[in-house]
Amino acid sequence: MLGGPRLLARAPAPARKLRIAGIGVGGMGGGNLTNLAAEDIVAICDVDHAYAAPMFARFPAARRWQDFREMLAKQDDIEAVVIGTPDHTHAAIAMAALKAGKHVYCQKPLTHDIHEARQLAAAAAAAKGCVAVMGNQYHSSEVARKIFDWVRAGVIGDVTRVVAWCGLNYRPFGNEPWSTLTDRPPAETPPVPATLAWDLWLGPAKTRPYHPTYHPTRWRAWWDFGCGMMGDRGVHTLDASCWALDLTAPATIERLSIEGANEFIHPDKAHIRYQFPPRGKFPPLQLDWYSGELPAEVAELTGGRKAGDGEGGAVIVGSRGCISHGTYPSSQFALFPEALMEEARKVPASMPALRGSHESIWADACKGQGPVSSDFGFAAGLTELTHLGNLAIHLGGKIEWDAKTCQASNRPEAAALIRMPRRPGWALPV
Repeated sequence: MLGGPRLLARAPAPARKLRIAGIGVGGMGGGNLTNLAAEDIVAICDVDHAYAAPMFARFPAARRWQDFREMLAKQDDIEAVVIGTPDHTHAAIAMAALKAGKHVYCQKPLTHDIHEARQLAAAAAAAKGCVAVMGNQYHSSEVARKIFDWVRAGVIGDVTRVVAWCGLNYRPFGNEPWSTLTDRPPAETPPVPATLAWDLWLGPAKTRPYHPTYHPTRWRAWWDFGCGMMGDRGVHTLDASCWALDLTAPATIERLSIEGANEFIHPDKAHIRYQFPPRGKFPPLQLDWYSGELPAEVAELTGGRKAGDGEGGAVIVGSRGCISHGTYPSSQFALFPEALMEEARKVPASMPALRGSHESIWADACKGQGPVSSDFGFAAGLTELTHLGNLAIHLGGKIEWDAKTCQASNRPEAAALIRMPRRPGWALPV
């Protein structure tokens, strides 16, 4: 199975600016670049120059590109890339950047399928000197480190359950009324905007006509492009549990309920159950994931206490108590019963505190000035965990997972989802 997280100590280096290219900057990628504005943004690449216009204006000295492959081949002053494209193109771009010897910051989820996650983890491990991390900022938080240390120290006892959820869904996503969001590919074929390279946007996905129900932002609702709430938010809310409890290889994954999904779109609601075998000192564990709702059992587990935030959260259940947290580091975080807090405060920190944004921590690591947080070894395992949930959403029933062979041993039909087909010219490595 893929390796766990690494915090690599690096020798100090003279202060300087990292030369960064942003790839896909209209959404989260633009926010990432803004958090890296103190560095040297030397290039901006986006398939839609109208969508990228605010970042072009924000960084006027940066060279402008549409095709990341052309940029990597022709602009040799780039040291690092920040990838903020839709999920289905993450692996192709990250792989090309690693093969070109660049540091990589890739938005979450790391990949669009399990095979890609394992390929990227292997490529990053082989790319000596390249710092490759995923954009799951929760991992760099003080909260995540406290949860790791408290669970490992046994503050809440033996952990046998985790309940995690995201209360959002894609109809409407973020409470925005999307009149063009349908439950199947639309028949209309409006003209492609002049500023958009649609074939490049599709990347490894199968060819289809342009439609605004896919771009911008609405791609998250579609299986061919997004990873659903499991991938979108699961990498946040499952991060601390996965890290602290070594939750990388479940024995089974099962879909217990679903609403609103079909072969084209992600569900409005879903309940997925993972069963994990013993892992070293950890006993067997059941993890329940809910998409689209706050499960009633959360109130039972917390004794009616508020848990999570407005978007989601998780409750880690031990024999002595529970830890609850939200989707983001700044949201609700609690240990109960409260009497355990005195014991928790005495647990020594096993890792140094990280200062600055998740992006700036990565930039410092690229320059040899700090530790690496959420490297591709850890990020790939966390992303794979969410893909297994999506596998259950797709197939229904119970899936027996063989992590060593990367196969669903009782469901041969899962192979096409574990390693999804790619258009000619987009095979990994690019």
